[in-house]
Amino acid sequence: MNRTPLLAGGIAVLAVLIFVLSCFYTVRQTELAILLQFNAPREIVTEPGLHTKIPWAQSVVYIDKRLLNLEAPSEEVIAQDKKRLVVDAFARWRILDPLRFYQSLYDLDTAQIRLTSILSSNVRRVLGSQNFAAVLSARRAELMRDIRDNMNQEAKGFGITIVDVRIRHADLPAENSEAIYARMTQERKREANEYRAEGSEISQRVKARADREVTVLLAEATRESSILRGEGDGEKTKTLADAFGQDPDFFAFYRSMQAYQEGLPGDTTTIVLSPNSEFFRYFGSPGAGGAPRK
Repeated sequence: MNRTPLLAGGIAVLAVLIFVLSCFYTVRQTELAILLQFNAPREIVTEPGLHTKIPWAQSVVYIDKRLLNLEAPSEEVIAQDKKRLVVDAFARWRILDPLRFYQSLYDLDTAQIRLTSILSSNVRRVLGSQNFAAVLSARRAELMRDIRDNMNQEAKGFGITIVDVRIRHADLPAENSEAIYARMTQERKREANEYRAEGSEISQRVKARADREVTVLLAEATRESSILRGEGDGEKTKTLADAFGQDPDFFAFYRSMQAYQEGLPGDTTTIVLSPNSEFFRYFGSPGAGGAPRK
């Protein structure tokens, strides 16, 4: 059996199928399409769906109309006060004019390269005109808007718009951070030593004032106690004198009893005295005056 006609028929059907498929192209919801005829722009297709074109004579370039992300590498920026910063920034951008974008940048890869350099240069220029404190203060939002506006000025011929620019973080280089941390540590130690010295001085003043007040109080208390003790002794002497004047014998007996109580405090007390001693005068006859024993 001769298979040549069947093979030729199959090739013809495949060629017709390829021709028919090449007459159509699809535009998604997130895309725009530029219809090129012999590589020259002919039409901007904005409606999503199935569209037709002339095979081989016309081609299609797709343009993303979504919000796109631009990531820039970390940049080392020297601030106005000569402090070095490591800045990590990113941007959000969108294609507004597909034809101008295609004519100036051609595709997204080229756009990323060009916009990354624009973002980096503007980050260095804007942040380099400010001091370190301004970058870390509430003015940071204003600086990000300035970077965005400058980028839009430089990219206005690309058919795009920079929607937003954000500084993810801005920090000192590692070696600077360590030096600043060491300097802050020394400063805190110096302040702590000053506080300790001031506290020690205040403590010494308080202790000296307290010691002076204690000395004054003790002197006054000693003086008052001496006065009171003198008054008490005088009162005691007067009372004893009055008691002796009223009944000398009873007074002598009472004083002797006190002497016995103080001189013989326990069972183990031993006193060696003469039996005729005046001390034992009341151990003899119980009569008044207690004459001593012979």
